[in-house]
Amino acid sequence: MWLPQEVIRRKRDGHALAAADIQRFVAGIADGSLSDGQVAAFAMAVFIKGMDVAERIALTEAMRDSGQVLSWELPGPIVDKHSTGGVGDLISLLLAPLLAACGCYVPMISGRGLGHTGGTLDKLESIPGYDCQPSPERLRAVVAEVGCAIIGQTANLAPADKRLYVIRDVTGSVESIDLITASILGKKLAAGLDVLIMDVKTGNGAFMAEPEQARELAASIVAVANGAGVNTRALITDMNQPLARSAGNALEVAEAVALLKGEVRSERLWAVTLALATQVLTMAGLASDDAQARDQLHHAWQSGAALQRFAQMVSALGGPQDFTRNPSEHLPKAAVSVPVWSEEAGHVTEIDTRAVGLAVVALGGGRSHPDDVLDLSVGFSELAFVGEQVNAQRPLGWVHARTPEQAEQGASALRAAYRLGGESLAARALIQDIL
Repeated sequence: MWLPQEVIRRKRDGHALAAADIQRFVAGIADGSLSDGQVAAFAMAVFIKGMDVAERIALTEAMRDSGQVLSWELPGPIVDKHSTGGVGDLISLLLAPLLAACGCYVPMISGRGLGHTGGTLDKLESIPGYDCQPSPERLRAVVAEVGCAIIGQTANLAPADKRLYVIRDVTGSVESIDLITASILGKKLAAGLDVLIMDVKTGNGAFMAEPEQARELAASIVAVANGAGVNTRALITDMNQPLARSAGNALEVAEAVALLKGEVRSERLWAVTLALATQVLTMAGLASDDAQARDQLHHAWQSGAALQRFAQMVSALGGPQDFTRNPSEHLPKAAVSVPVWSEEAGHVTEIDTRAVGLAVVALGGGRSHPDDVLDLSVGFSELAFVGEQVNAQRPLGWVHARTPEQAEQGASALRAAYRLGGESLAARALIQDIL
């Protein structure tokens, strides 16, 4: 007789669990036959005692198989990317159309903002009419026709993870490499991928602030995803300052469109995007080496093919047909937009990136509670980066807010997040490791 309490006891005592026991336990999470108490006890036992790689693979595959697993019959590789989150991280909006223009198919399952970090779905919802929750049939049609579709997780994808995550959140078991790995990959692998690239952030604007933490998570995800049959690599990238010049939903969409049109406002953003896309093309067999991959990506960008794919995706998912031609006519605009001047001149030596993200939340662009309604127009733009000079002609950035009072509060928060010095300092390495 199979008893869930015996599975919990074995993990509590530090024993490795059999794959069959993990599969049955996860099935019980998904179908509701296990109580919240049993699920919480299991999560805490894993949190304290940990899992080996074989257990992590079994847990991830069970999460994947707890709901619908997509399958595809398309003439190219099925690829996706996942980021652990940051500030000004709009890479998904660029990467999906770039890869589609190079022959990939990208069913990108994305999420909403969490804490101080922005969410891709929130950004896309600033586009009028964009449907982040299409039917499975519409998703398949858009991916087949356009080559990419960025959407939210459906109810049928990895339902066990949804329940387990809620219980982890209220029982102090979120910060587990084992459970984080299974949570990320359960959803991603349910999308039926051939190739996955991970962007694991580290620095003061990342959840994994310390490089050792980021490397541990990246190594776990790479080992488990490859063990589950999906060709996966991870880049560890810097989040000690915002990635883009913008932080805020509609503002980041505007910057993404500008970049796809050829205007690189942030070399950091473009460099990480190209690094991730280069890895995907070589892993997918669409390029023989990094140099050939970069040539393909630059052609897709400079020819306008990537911009066209983004425009087609927006239109196919309900957005304006002329969105990329006239994004400013469609994106919401804040009532107040003013420059944020530094109290003194100098070079930027440090940015508290998490504080910048929290300032966006305070403006109304992020959630303090899960049911908060966002103001998609607010945030910051034209942000100064580390090593750049600010003075009477160059502000720290622009704040976009609903009222003059909120604009002043946002400006004060941005000033507090910046440190200035007399000499220009080099920024930290952008790509810190590849696993």
